[in-house]
Parts: sequence; structure tokens; C-alpha cells
Amino acid sequence: MNRDTERPRTHPGAILREDVLPATRLTKVAFARALGVSRQTLYDLIGEKQPVTPAMAVRLGKLCGNGPEFWLRLQIAYDLWRAKQDVDTAEIITLSVAS
Repeated sequence: MNRDTERPRTHPGAILREDVLPATRLTKVAFARALGVSRQTLYDLIGEKQPVTPAMAVRLGKLCGNGPEFWLRLQIAYDLWRAKQDVDTAEIITLSVAS
């Protein structure tokens, strides 16, 4: 897919901020406490300043009941999309390897 036409991926923190937190009706403080992390850690995540790490994915997957893989897939999709925007591959050749 062309980097100019590929839809931007959503940071997992935005999904937490816009969809998950409001649905739980918990305050950010209570949500952070339920995750077992500091308020600052949660604020950095929902502010899209920090990625979902494997450890955070385990916490989110348990709290939300959807498993860590869900959160890691979101983060990987976001990271790959960003890399495709930022990394210039124009000078890199593509090798063809015989099967």
C-alpha cells in the first residue's frame, strides 16, 4: 500500500481515552489504580506519549477482559504505520531470493 494512501493508525492510548475509559465510568485515578500503575503512567499512555508495552498490554488485557494480544496488535499497527511514514527506503534495493 502506498504511504500516501494508507489510513493512519490509531494510537492505543487514544482508544483508551476515547472509548474504554468513558465506557468504564471510572475516573482516571481509579482506572490507573485498577491497572496497578501511577496516574502519570496512565496519563502518558492516554496522551499518546508512551506506547503500550508488553507489561502494560498484560495489565490492560486483564482489566478489560480482551487479552494482551489485542493491545499489542494495536501498538504494532500504530508503530508500523509511523515507521512507514518516517523511514525513507528509496535507496534500499529489494532482493529477489530463489525459493
